[in-house]
Amino acid sequence: MNAMDSMPLMPSMPSMTSVTAAAFPAEVTLPGSLTVPVSLVPYLLLIGLVVVERLAELITARRHTAWSLARGGREYGRGHYPAMVALHTALLVGCVVEPWAAGRPFVPLLGWSALGVVVAAQGLRWWCIATLGRRWNTRVLVVPGLPLVEAGPYRLLRHPNYVAVVAEGVALPLVHTAWLTALGFTVLNLLLLRIRIGCEDAALTDGGRLRAPASVPSAGAAP
Repeated sequence: MNAMDSMPLMPSMPSMTSVTAAAFPAEVTLPGSLTVPVSLVPYLLLIGLVVVERLAELITARRHTAWSLARGGREYGRGHYPAMVALHTALLVGCVVEPWAAGRPFVPLLGWSALGVVVAAQGLRWWCIATLGRRWNTRVLVVPGLPLVEAGPYRLLRHPNYVAVVAEGVALPLVHTAWLTALGFTVLNLLLLRIRIGCEDAALTDGGRLRAPASVPSAGAAP
């Protein structure tokens, strides 16, 4: 009998690949038994933060609307406002659904660059809000007698908030390569902005002003 035959068998060691897979799973299960890639979890948290930011904008806009109307402000463009709300809501929904349903990966070079653009766009948006104060709004409101605001980003751009909206609409989906959402939002948003800016120009003409007043959301924000 061979001496080796009497020796107990040594348990096989797990491979490095299996250890890595156990320690760093490719997917996680969320409440409701929804399985998503690990890289999607921080992205969903990012979208959640953007949702909170949007709610803060709407609450602020509602207070500012009451302030403007109490001072004789007149609203323009009510007809297209629900479309703007729906489009911006669809952007956030697309950012969640497309990466999960279509299996979009996180590409580090693209993702981190796009995240930087998102952060810069948020900074520009809130710079607009801070500069305008109570005259900032998501709606087209013209308050008689208010002077033009030419401070902050309005020294450089006529519609700085729309620059932020366009940049964020492209970059936020591309953080997780949701390119269909980025493309669809950008096309529809540009069409809607043509209507929006035309509405603002009509409001300015009606008010006898040639440049955007502080109460018009060209100096404000989109929902």
